[in-house]
Amino acid sequence: MNLMKLRSVKLNDGLSMPPLGFGTSAPSKVPKTEVEEAVKRAIDVGYRHFDSAYMYLNEEEIGRAIQRKIADGTVKREDIFYTSKVWVTFLRPELVQTNLEMSLKKLGFSYVDLYLIHFPVPLKPGEELFPKDKDGKIIFDRVDLCATWEAMEKCKDSGLAKSIGVSNFNRRQLERILSKPRLKYKPVCNQVECHLYFNQSKLLEFCKSKDIILTAYGALGSDFGKEWVNQDAPVLLKDPVLNAVAARHGRTPAQVALRFQLQRGVVALAKSFNEKRIRENFQVFDFQLTPEDMETLSSLNKNIRYFSDTLFATHPDYPFNDED
Repeated sequence: MNLMKLRSVKLNDGLSMPPLGFGTSAPSKVPKTEVEEAVKRAIDVGYRHFDSAYMYLNEEEIGRAIQRKIADGTVKREDIFYTSKVWVTFLRPELVQTNLEMSLKKLGFSYVDLYLIHFPVPLKPGEELFPKDKDGKIIFDRVDLCATWEAMEKCKDSGLAKSIGVSNFNRRQLERILSKPRLKYKPVCNQVECHLYFNQSKLLEFCKSKDIILTAYGALGSDFGKEWVNQDAPVLLKDPVLNAVAARHGRTPAQVALRFQLQRGVVALAKSFNEKRIRENFQVFDFQLTPEDMETLSSLNKNIRYFSDTLFATHPDYPFNDED
C-alpha cells in the first residue's frame, strides 16, 4: 500500500477529503477557548480536515481559530476541509439551508466543504436543541428524510456546501436515500461511531459497494466525561492486544487504532485537546500495519457502542434499533 495515497480520499462527487480529521465535539465542561486553541495547534501540526456541527456550539471559536491561521499565512481557506452538520430541529426541507447559513455566519465562511445530516431523527423546530414537553419527553417532528435530502442537494447546488452526506445512518436509511426518485447526488459519506470494539464491518462493506466513504467518530474510544457515553464500556486504549501491537511498532495505542481505520479505507476523526496527543495522533502516515496486525485488531470487535442517546430511542427512525 502506498502510504502517500492515504493523504487524500476521493469522493463520489469528484472532490476529495483528507483521510484524517480533527474532531471538535467536547463535554460542556470544556471551555470553548480550549477548543479554539486546540484547532490552532492542530493546524500547526498539519491537520487540514476539521469536523464540527451546529449542535456542538463551538463553530464561532473554530472559525476564529481557522481565520487567525489564514491571517498569519499558515494556511489558505482552500487548504482547509471543514465539515458541519444540520441539526435535527432543522430537518424540515425549508429549514436546512437556514441552519447552514447560521453555521456559516458563526464561522465567517462563505461555504463548508462537507455538510451532513447529523442524525436521522427529526425533532420539533425551535430554539431548543432538545425540545421537550411538560413531562420532560422529547418532542419529535414528522419529516420525510428524502425531502430533507433534496434540500441538502440544493445546498450543494447553491455552492454553500461543496459536498453533502449523512451521519448516524444505518443501511436501511442509506438505501432509502439511494433509491429515492430523481436522486441528484449520492451522499459522499456516512459518519458513524466506528472503532476497534465496534468496527462496523458490514456497514463499511455496504458503503464501499455504493462508493460512499465511511467516516469514523469515536475512533479512539470516547471521553467518559460526556453525558451520553456508555459509562460501563471498557476503555479502548487500554486494551492489552492493541497495546501489544503498538509496542511491536514502537507506536502509541491511539496511533495504531487510527492507522487501522486508514488501512481499511475508513476516514478517521482523532480528537484531543492535549498538545502532545494532538501531535502524536497525526503521526500515522509513516508506518504500516501488517495483514496479521489487521486481522488481530479486527478480532477485537465486541459490538460495543460508546454513544447511545436514549432520548431518540422510541422513534421509528432511531438508527441503532435496526442494524445489520
